[in-house]
Amino acid sequence: MGISLKSIAQALNLSKTTVSWVLSGKASEKNISESTAKKVLDYANSIGYEPNLIARSLNTGETKTIGLILPSISDSFYSAIAKEIEANARKKGYSLMISSSESDIDREGEILRLFKSKSVDGIILAPTKRSKVEINRLIAEDYPLVTIDRYFPELNMNYIVINNLESCYLLTKHLLGKGCKNIAFITTNSYLTTMSFRKEGYEKAIQEWNFPINTALIGEVDFKGYERNLYNVLDGIFEKVPNVDAFVFSTQILALEAFQYFYDKGIAPDFEMASIHEEPIFKVLAPKINVAKMPVEEISINAVNILIDQIKFKRNLSKNPDARPALNQLMLSTIIEYRS
Repeated sequence: MGISLKSIAQALNLSKTTVSWVLSGKASEKNISESTAKKVLDYANSIGYEPNLIARSLNTGETKTIGLILPSISDSFYSAIAKEIEANARKKGYSLMISSSESDIDREGEILRLFKSKSVDGIILAPTKRSKVEINRLIAEDYPLVTIDRYFPELNMNYIVINNLESCYLLTKHLLGKGCKNIAFITTNSYLTTMSFRKEGYEKAIQEWNFPINTALIGEVDFKGYERNLYNVLDGIFEKVPNVDAFVFSTQILALEAFQYFYDKGIAPDFEMASIHEEPIFKVLAPKINVAKMPVEEISINAVNILIDQIKFKRNLSKNPDARPALNQLMLSTIIEYRS
């Protein structure tokens, strides 16, 4: 039989109510002294007490759980985000449920509904562009929600993104400054606002140098089966512009696959190159590739803090309906590293 609140109360000569308030995180709210709260927590830890989370959620209206939905858990950027968000959530007393949408709108909607049915207190989401129906429903319900990496500028909601335009602009400008004249831009999922900004940054730098935009140098890869599709895109670029002298990759995944292409085709990868985000293996395969590193820690800390502010507001809505937290729509700078 599990350890009960009653047995803890008897052992400490306290009321069951006092023990319950402490273990549910309400000691301060109920004016329980720090010494008493510490006494209860220390004893509970010493005997390996595990609270009944279902019972506690019925009592408090919270599960102390956050849902995280990412397009791909295997992507190094998203796996780093998941690790940091979990660490920051844990510091705040929350556990994390993680799932991958695989950039599929139907799967994403299914996960959103599942997380809600599991009564997670809030959701952090890197959305597909086409997922507005479910997101609008959550916004209408005042459901705690933050999107990261991707966002909907037309929706009145919290989001955290990087300055995609500036990042690609600075990388492309650097390659132009190195004397490159035929810079290819390799991208995917152009329907995403973030990706369209990256392309815009590339084009802005090219135009500032008074070079025409050569559409033959812009390759879009269908992300579904991108490994195979990238080969076709690169074949087309080399056929139309054999003197291509540099590459800008809108994601590190495309850059990594391009290295495999160069190897398979027997092409010496002596181009100037740049990428949004990086993989650790870049240090071996292309140590001179220029990168815009994602501020993973800053994104994660802000996402957790913004979400918890919303959770607290929803919990106290009946007590103070005017205390709604301000919208947080953050655009963070990447860390540009010029290596060549």
